[in-house]
Amino acid sequence: MLYGTMKVAIGGPLKVAFRPWVEGLENIPAEGAAILASNHLSFSDSFFLPAVLDRKVTFIAKAEYFTTPGVKGRLTAAFFKGVGQLPVDRSGARGAGEAAIKSGLDVLERGELFGIYPEGTRSPDGRLYRGKPGGLARVALASGAPVIPVAMIDTEKIQPPGKVMPKLMRPGIRIGEPLDFSRYQGMEHDRFVLRAVTDEVMYEIMKLSGQEYVDIYATAAKRRISEAAKAEKAARAEKAARAEKDKPGTSAS
Repeated sequence: MLYGTMKVAIGGPLKVAFRPWVEGLENIPAEGAAILASNHLSFSDSFFLPAVLDRKVTFIAKAEYFTTPGVKGRLTAAFFKGVGQLPVDRSGARGAGEAAIKSGLDVLERGELFGIYPEGTRSPDGRLYRGKPGGLARVALASGAPVIPVAMIDTEKIQPPGKVMPKLMRPGIRIGEPLDFSRYQGMEHDRFVLRAVTDEVMYEIMKLSGQEYVDIYATAAKRRISEAAKAEKAARAEKAARAEKDKPGTSAS
């Protein structure tokens, strides 16, 4: 009931304002369990995709969205529950992975759609990064559900970092044909199989999205970008200090 209300309240205005285009809707099954594996460009991905589908999609979200105290915290928790997101405690990599897997399997056992971002986090620069094998592949092999690759197009351009007001433009969604990994059934603990399944899904997402593929994890890329930004800031500060020191009439104390 709450999901339907939130979908009308949020999904309707999103479709009217941004008019997202969609290709491949026929690849979403009318009923039964399936995994939607998507690239991740923007916070809005988890809203645009459900908005264009007739069926409910359940994603996972960090537990902090559901446990913040106060009125704002309660409203945030209600919002995320309403749009079909489940809390996962991400304190500790292994614990977070196990929680995500259990959440995904619970959703699929109910015959519903489970949405997951194999990159594990948003792309820092619009490129497609290496998929993490622990979540997607293990859920797919343990459940036997088909994996449907999804490509979000241009959603990162709607509200770039630092921009308060979103840009009215048409994002796109391409939905690929379901992938069957039943040949690997029962091998969800084989790391080579998990890597092969994940890479196959990422390759299909790359074909759908047209993104440049980078064979490192997005988390590592974000760390490099952050470190580079800190180094650049330190260099600028040092340069400014030297310029100040070298000004005529300035003497060292």
